[in-house]
Amino acid sequence: MEVCKFQEKIGHQLQVLVRDNNVDQAMRVLKKRMAREGIFREMKMRKFYEKPSEKRVREKAEAVRRTRKIARKKAQRDGLLPKPKPRVRDEKFGRPPRQTLEPSPAKQE
Repeated sequence: MEVCKFQEKIGHQLQVLVRDNNVDQAMRVLKKRMAREGIFREMKMRKFYEKPSEKRVREKAEAVRRTRKIARKKAQRDGLLPKPKPRVRDEKFGRPPRQTLEPSPAKQE
């Protein structure tokens, strides 16, 4: 009998300390930890019933994706593949810069 990942984590608790009555900061930390643990993904998956055949196909695809990612990272470390280009960050907000649409030149007839 297979035990699902969620049942293995029933005893596992996430704990976040609230410092100086700063609940907003504690909520951000909690959400980040929940995302890292995969709780949001698990909740989304459990929203609808997943047939056993669909589950097998999904898990197989995830395993293939994981294996390819590990192989790609290893090849990059060994110098067989070029390293990914560093992402340009917006200095003000620490995120990628916005793509602005340039106005198309007016058609002159």
